[in-house]
Amino acid sequence: MVRKESESRPSEARSRLLKTATQVFYAEGIHSVGVDRIVAEAQVTRATFYRHFPSKESLVVAYLNEADLAMRGQAEAAVASGLPAADAIRAISASITQGIRSPGFRGCAFINAVAEYPDPDHPVHQAVLAHRQWFLETITGLLAKVREQSAESAARHFVMMRDGAMTEGCLFDPELVSETFLHGVEGLLKAHSEPARTQPTDT
Repeated sequence: MVRKESESRPSEARSRLLKTATQVFYAEGIHSVGVDRIVAEAQVTRATFYRHFPSKESLVVAYLNEADLAMRGQAEAAVASGLPAADAIRAISASITQGIRSPGFRGCAFINAVAEYPDPDHPVHQAVLAHRQWFLETITGLLAKVREQSAESAARHFVMMRDGAMTEGCLFDPELVSETFLHGVEGLLKAHSEPARTQPTDT
């Protein structure tokens, strides 16, 4: 029994490190927070930190992976609910506005992170791109069920509206931003569900 408890400690320490990093990276930025700060607040040793994360950057990637998993969970729940595709998009949109309205909201963790890691070859930058590609593909797939034609274009429009709402949400009234975003989503769904009108030809 003693050995099992000892074996569980590294996992608990990793969880504390990741929880601490998530809080301070999101609230204060990544480059402004050093390993010493995370180690102190997580109440672990530096040796424990480096046993779980070879570098600060590996911790940053783990932090983004956790955020990615949370968003995937929300999207997958909407898709698995059996709702029509348009309603699944509405559910995803509602979860986005819940985040915008939450205390301590500071925008999109991924957009914030990529601003600090502009090198496209950096693992942090790559983690952001992978997340955004998944999100775009998820929305594209749902919109294709509404109407296959122009689904990718409509999905890019959705992502741009989402990015704008996430940016505006930490600068202006989150209620107004959320209302505007949801109104835009309804407009996009309406426009996308209607086949494009053909222009009359001259006779």
